[in-house]
Amino acid sequence: MISPAQLPGLEARLFRISLVRRVDRWLRVLPRLPVVVEIAQSHVAAARWSNTGLQLASVAIESLPPGSLMASPVENNITQPDAVRTAFRSVLSRVLDHSESIALLIPDPAVRLFILPFDSLTRRRQDALPLLRWRLKKSMPFDVEETVLSWSRQAGNGGNLEIVTAVARQRIIREYEEIAESAGAQCAVVLSSTLAALPLLEEQGATLLVRMCGKTMATVVVRDSKLCVYRATEMPAEAALLDPQAMLEEIFPAVAYYQDTWGASLDRARISGFGARGELFRAALAGELKVPVDPLADAEGAKHLDAPAKDLIRQGFDALAGWAMNGGS
Repeated sequence: MISPAQLPGLEARLFRISLVRRVDRWLRVLPRLPVVVEIAQSHVAAARWSNTGLQLASVAIESLPPGSLMASPVENNITQPDAVRTAFRSVLSRVLDHSESIALLIPDPAVRLFILPFDSLTRRRQDALPLLRWRLKKSMPFDVEETVLSWSRQAGNGGNLEIVTAVARQRIIREYEEIAESAGAQCAVVLSSTLAALPLLEEQGATLLVRMCGKTMATVVVRDSKLCVYRATEMPAEAALLDPQAMLEEIFPAVAYYQDTWGASLDRARISGFGARGELFRAALAGELKVPVDPLADAEGAKHLDAPAKDLIRQGFDALAGWAMNGGS
């Protein structure tokens, strides 16, 4: 696959949204950037990771006024730029030692992800790009030529070729980058938050991740480090007010699709972002799936992190901790 250094400007940065030379290594070949900042609908949060291990060196979190950000793959996302800039500058000043590049995590709805089956696909980027754009044309709610694409290969069920493709509208990504640049930060990596959290999961077997961030619920199935299912859905309420049945109705199609496609059952499930109601949602999911269901902080990957980092996951800032596993430490 072509090196990101060979791509110009914005597309070079977007190359790293989720896709690397080997998807089955879950982003661990991304640059070793110790500082990561997440812009979410409710907050801006930043963390610095140690240079020698998976230890949390510092963390800073600022809440955003309601309505400051409305995550969307189509429309403008940042509706109150001054509030977001102020929060970004505040957290960055508390974790950044000097001028250095950062990893920027953005809301899931801003990036669309597709798992596309192919009989074959050329490895020459200039030839593969128009084919991917053509395949995605009817799936995008905007002109596919206005987007930047990043992709990588994985083996699907039976060894067939799958192309995991991340798509984002150029002007929306620039909204987030301009916030960072206004604070003097340079974004070396732009990544959607759930994808940043995936390295916390088990590398063996099939794991369902159900993750809430604001009203967005991500439903992901990973099997032996391969991405099998990915959905990001706007729910009727945040976790504090959400009916557990609404969660179950959302994950059922994803689980059924995985079982039909792979001919196998889940081995476990992990949940994140449900706050004080986490046990209620955990019990509901365990009762329906009949598999072990535990918090993401108890997942295999999280065991490599120190106690403060695990606390960060329990507080709902799992994307920051996942970045450490991506190579941020």
